[in-house]
Amino acid sequence: MLIEFSVKNFLSFKNKVTLSMEKGNGDENLDNVIAKDGLNLLKTVSIYGANASGKSNLLKAFTCAILMVRNSIFISVGGKWNFLKPFLFDETTKNKPSEFEFIFTINDIKYRYFFSADENKIYDEILDAYYTQKPTNIFTRTKTNIYEFNSDKNKLESLKSKNTENKLFLSTATNWNYEKTKDPYLWFNNVIDTYDSFDNISDRDLKEYSEDNKGLKEFALKLLKEADILIKDIHVDYEEKDMDSTMMDMFIPPIARTNGTFKMSNVNIELDHEVVDENNNPHYYRLNFNDESSGTRVLFALAPFLKRAFESTKILIVDELEKSMHPALVEFIIKLFKNKEINKVNSQLIFMTHVTNLLNLDLLRRDQIWFTEKNSKTGVSDLYPLDSFPVRKDENIQKGYINGRYGAIPFIRDVDLWLEDNFSSKEDH
Repeated sequence: MLIEFSVKNFLSFKNKVTLSMEKGNGDENLDNVIAKDGLNLLKTVSIYGANASGKSNLLKAFTCAILMVRNSIFISVGGKWNFLKPFLFDETTKNKPSEFEFIFTINDIKYRYFFSADENKIYDEILDAYYTQKPTNIFTRTKTNIYEFNSDKNKLESLKSKNTENKLFLSTATNWNYEKTKDPYLWFNNVIDTYDSFDNISDRDLKEYSEDNKGLKEFALKLLKEADILIKDIHVDYEEKDMDSTMMDMFIPPIARTNGTFKMSNVNIELDHEVVDENNNPHYYRLNFNDESSGTRVLFALAPFLKRAFESTKILIVDELEKSMHPALVEFIIKLFKNKEINKVNSQLIFMTHVTNLLNLDLLRRDQIWFTEKNSKTGVSDLYPLDSFPVRKDENIQKGYINGRYGAIPFIRDVDLWLEDNFSSKEDH
């Protein structure tokens, strides 16, 4: 589970900002809280803000750090982390490394992992494990190539020589079978993930829909029914086969070919709709997936992610969760994570959104609502929670947000004044 994430000097986040999943003050809506091992963590967090305020940059910060851990072992000597971008509107920060810090639990042990890096190399890296109340340092790396080890020194000294200045030692040590870094590495690899949309369906999910050996179709049908979409059945024909030479010539450039084989997939998706005529007699019609509404397609693609999240602990970070979905359905998804009978494994959902009807203290706690706001003069984004304001438990949060009480909304001029300034001729003045 995620406890806390911090980022500094990345895109519009010049200064350090921290997103905390720890419960704040107040005992309302305790169904939204995970109480385990002395921790009280939030199941869901919503992040609001104007366009270009930093919401998507926060998702990019998560994505950047996660991908660096996952891909570090594969980066070549001298390779660059091209997606790592510092705050560029400052002569000092644009030449300094970005910083990322995660505090999380896996297998009932708390970890703190920190690293700083630019596109060329890693500068600092720290992994602490909390086997007791006090942290135990697994390794500390400073100035790129200076390492400190408090235990297993012989083992770690030998692994240090296998690392390079642009690789994360967490990844190198794990991939050379160092046991104490394995769980935190697997947390980045298997537990936490980011999504900017659910427009595409992976071959893995299509295969599972086709075989339906894990009840995915049943789960998806229940989700579609909740959205008031009258679909009675799902038919997915998925076939994977080796490419023949003609297809290879069409799709695989010669430089990419090896002695192995390339696969291609054929897929056909159809959904059965139930409708009734004027005499209330049911009729069934089968539509191709491409003829379905965008909302239906999004729910079909989203279902596998939700199902996996309710089977094993996951942290889903989603930009604009409401894409192609009615606000009531977004609320329904939040309630799925809140429900102890459905979310038995304590998965967490962090989502960026513009849907203001979710700003309801009967649905979300004050510590579950966060805002991003960008300074229009400096270009610097800030991140802060609703409970940093003196908010009453019965306050109309939606109204307060729309009226600008908590910031994080765009300043939009009156349209007539805008037209007058931009389109009126000099004679009109």
